[in-house]
Amino acid sequence: MNPESSPSDHTDGQDSLLLLKTLQSLWTKKEMNKLKEETRRGFAALEDPLAGLLDMLESSSDWKGKGHSLGYYITNELQLWIKEHPAVQKAAILSIKLKLQLDLDVEKMCTPLLLQEKTNLVEAYVAEYPDLQRKLLQTLDMWCEPSFNTTDISRQYQGLRPNKLNHKMLSKLVFRLLEQYNLDPALCPNVINQRHLGSLKYLFYKRFVEKTMTQENWADHVQNTVGENRWLQEQLIQLLVSYCDLNTAARWALRYSLSEKTLPYGVANELQKLRVQERVEDAESRVDDYEEDRKEGYYQVPIPRENIHFLQTWEEMLRWREKMLQPGQVVGIDMEWRPSFGVVGRPRVSVLQIAIEEQVFLLDLLQLLKPDEMEELSHFVQTLFSDPTIIKLGYGMSGDLHSLAATCSAFKEMDKQVQGIVDLLAVDKQLQKCWRKSSLQVDVLSQEKTCGDRGFRQSERGLSLLVQHVLGKPLDKTEQLSNWEKRPLREEQILYAASDAYCLLEVYKKLCEDPSGFGLCSDLTESLVGKPTTKSRAKKQLNQQEMPSPSEQQAKVIGMEALSPPPSISPKEFSVVCDNMLQGLGRHLRCLGVDVRMLENDDNHRKAAEIARQDGRVILTSGLPYQTLQSQVGEGRCFSVDCSEKAKEQALQVLKHFNVQVSLADVFSRCQLCNGDKYLKISKDQMKQLMQLSGLLTEEDDADWLAKSEEKQETNPASDTSKSDSPQPVYNPNCQWLEESDLNVETLTLATGASLQLAAIPPGVLGKADLSYFYCCTQCGKVFWEGSHFGRVVSQFKEALGTAEGSQSFYELS
Repeated sequence: MNPESSPSDHTDGQDSLLLLKTLQSLWTKKEMNKLKEETRRGFAALEDPLAGLLDMLESSSDWKGKGHSLGYYITNELQLWIKEHPAVQKAAILSIKLKLQLDLDVEKMCTPLLLQEKTNLVEAYVAEYPDLQRKLLQTLDMWCEPSFNTTDISRQYQGLRPNKLNHKMLSKLVFRLLEQYNLDPALCPNVINQRHLGSLKYLFYKRFVEKTMTQENWADHVQNTVGENRWLQEQLIQLLVSYCDLNTAARWALRYSLSEKTLPYGVANELQKLRVQERVEDAESRVDDYEEDRKEGYYQVPIPRENIHFLQTWEEMLRWREKMLQPGQVVGIDMEWRPSFGVVGRPRVSVLQIAIEEQVFLLDLLQLLKPDEMEELSHFVQTLFSDPTIIKLGYGMSGDLHSLAATCSAFKEMDKQVQGIVDLLAVDKQLQKCWRKSSLQVDVLSQEKTCGDRGFRQSERGLSLLVQHVLGKPLDKTEQLSNWEKRPLREEQILYAASDAYCLLEVYKKLCEDPSGFGLCSDLTESLVGKPTTKSRAKKQLNQQEMPSPSEQQAKVIGMEALSPPPSISPKEFSVVCDNMLQGLGRHLRCLGVDVRMLENDDNHRKAAEIARQDGRVILTSGLPYQTLQSQVGEGRCFSVDCSEKAKEQALQVLKHFNVQVSLADVFSRCQLCNGDKYLKISKDQMKQLMQLSGLLTEEDDADWLAKSEEKQETNPASDTSKSDSPQPVYNPNCQWLEESDLNVETLTLATGASLQLAAIPPGVLGKADLSYFYCCTQCGKVFWEGSHFGRVVSQFKEALGTAEGSQSFYELS
């Protein structure tokens, strides 16, 4: 069923060839004014100017070339026609087919496509032309300038409105295309500046609202984010005025040697005072009065400071190597890397923490991975991870291993060799289940709680929440966003890194001592420490903000059986909520009969978890939100989609992971517009009567379409399905049905309250000889009918459809 199907044949070969002869004659005579007039008049007379143009270009030998050819002149007229009659989708396809992209203005061709959210066509249009890719990105970046109003774009194109063409959407598109085409981000300074400004605002929130960053961490990240960019420096001053005071803002202005003319009046006055005093104090020392008591109430590593070793050379490693590789022991493993704040690329591990009883070793990978020591270190790490007698504790170990593999080529294949891993993330999920059942679960979606003059403190989550439940105190995460590549590490960083690894040992020990006390099975030790599975799973590449999806959790986890596919389910049994970055995926799944709710562009990611918990849905998300959402719902109820894939591939990935078996009857069994799964079935004759009653169809129209249908049957007898030896199957979607009596034919409203959208049916559809039924969504009133779109969907997803032999005879696949 396709709401955009149209039965009319738009080609008018004879008229277009006559027009071509006229234009060739005028071109030869160089009568340019008359040529222009005749071209525009001819386009207006054609039933479909774009199809007619294609006929002319294919019939002319003089359409290639630039400047002095009739074909080039006609293609220029195409651009003018597009502006007045925005049939841009066909125009773009035509241009791609004839390879005219270099002869046309990329901005004029792609702008109307973007206004209609046809980004797939935009990508196809510039796919083979790097110069056009750069021009497109420069155009998009120009639109992302803060003062640019995107509504101004649509005024040039009649009937097109930028419903979703906002700065946020454009920014996402730019970053995706930069990565896809491997282009220099310097092409898009506006987008890059806005991304860095977003990072600055995030840092201010963490420091002055949540107060979960130390002053030194904050200042270091601010300087790295701002760099030498004068615009960002000025934005920093504005933020300092809002969050701090004029004196603090003036000190930063002095640091960057900003001109007083660019500064707010009060900041300029303070800057003058500082210069007179000729002294510079620490920028925000006066806002740190809460730091002294910050550690109270948080987990502290329970070993002497001298037992925490920061190892930077192989000679230091050799001293402790045997201690760390002692068979039969339990070790806690964690990794730290510099936060990327949205920059394209994977994180590189800077510090690898290894905790054993009464000792913690921090391996400085920045030093130990230098060429002269890399081989020894890689052999040590591989030995540690592949020894099945050493129990290695981690939390989200699969994500850490991905980051380690991205750090050094020597670690790329290590995930296939690991044995003896206990991922406490899996244990945490079991505990969450137990707490939910016993009503002891902490509401991780609760609003942030005030902490007096310390601002807002967010609810604990992840490993910190697990440590709080098991050991009584959460982890202090104020050093989490440190710059782990800066040397020397500060004392606070060293203690934080040691705590993150050592707490794993204490949590594991506590759980093994009294598993039933935490609601776990009594044979916890046996269930955690078992034979490692030999099954490995291929990993998709993750960007710097992504965490592995549940399907990508490390298969070689101690005590966890090889991941077997879940029992098969139908689309009717599968319900999801799609994050607002995955609306294309949502539409594809809905097209296949899956119950899909989609967040709006302005919705917070938190809403996905609320919906999932209320309706029992699976969350489909990607990137950074996965880290937050996956801990807020039950195990296996949040799936991270590869955001580098197109929507179709994402849909196949989801169907495969959850073992959703789609049949032909599931296709279009849900309304693509509103997600409704209940239809009213109306025959073509009934629809004619309804349209006549509503005044949308006259007797003259009916007679005209009937004549055209009979004429078509006479010219093409093979299409007469009534002469077929076997009856043609009628599509019967797997949905609920409303009774005919539930339709009020006078008001054209359904018992559900929805009004039938008959006016949206294009002229001529009722004249289609092979059309049997219309399908009306009882929730929104949208009308669908049988068309070629069904065949295209079946063709796209044939690998996911459990189609029986002969099932494709429903429709001819296009």
